[in-house]
Amino acid sequence: RGIEDVQVMAWAGDGGTFDIGLQSLSGCAERNDDIIYICYDNEAYMNTGIQRSSATPFLGWTTTTPNPAFKETPKKDIMEIMAAHRIPYAATASPAFPGDFGNKMNRIKQTKGLRFLHILSSCPPGWKFPSEISLKISRLAVDTKIFPLYEIENGRRYRLTVEPKGKPVQEYLKLQGRFNHLKENEIDTVQKNVDEEWDFLMGKMKSLKPRAQGSRRKAKEA
Repeated sequence: RGIEDVQVMAWAGDGGTFDIGLQSLSGCAERNDDIIYICYDNEAYMNTGIQRSSATPFLGWTTTTPNPAFKETPKKDIMEIMAAHRIPYAATASPAFPGDFGNKMNRIKQTKGLRFLHILSSCPPGWKFPSEISLKISRLAVDTKIFPLYEIENGRRYRLTVEPKGKPVQEYLKLQGRFNHLKENEIDTVQKNVDEEWDFLMGKMKSLKPRAQGSRRKAKEA
């Protein structure tokens, strides 16, 4: 209808974002549609029975990856996928860090084009823990570097927004029943993987330079 003064916001889970909705999300990102897209990530298809998604972490239990067939592949890196589209703004957020969350929402409101916010939200029944420690687990996800809080501008400028405490991943894993099958050597493997991903992210922050202003603008008509 040609309406231009309406802000469009999409809200979807990890299954709808990482898997079954990725094609349409990629199209929106490539066109740089003026949309706020929020991914509410519980790391499984929680509405339909805790089935595995590509956001489910390595060695995680779900109803479709039961004992002993736990998930054998790493969590899909949705932030790198969005960065590859060179969208104006992408960020991670956690309910355990409301100040950081609010700052990013303010930034999103001030930006045009496709804006992507990836929220990791703990799920008591799906992750198998008592609900009263939900925020503790969300905070540990950040402080163990499993879920870093950062933002990306135009797919090039990476900036860490919360400095994690660098706690061992075991502190996060041991509180969740979906990981209670892990042996010591498997926890060591998870720690190694997290350390490697952290080094990769830090390398991005040091090596990539901001793109020239207006790099996403359409070519002027001749």
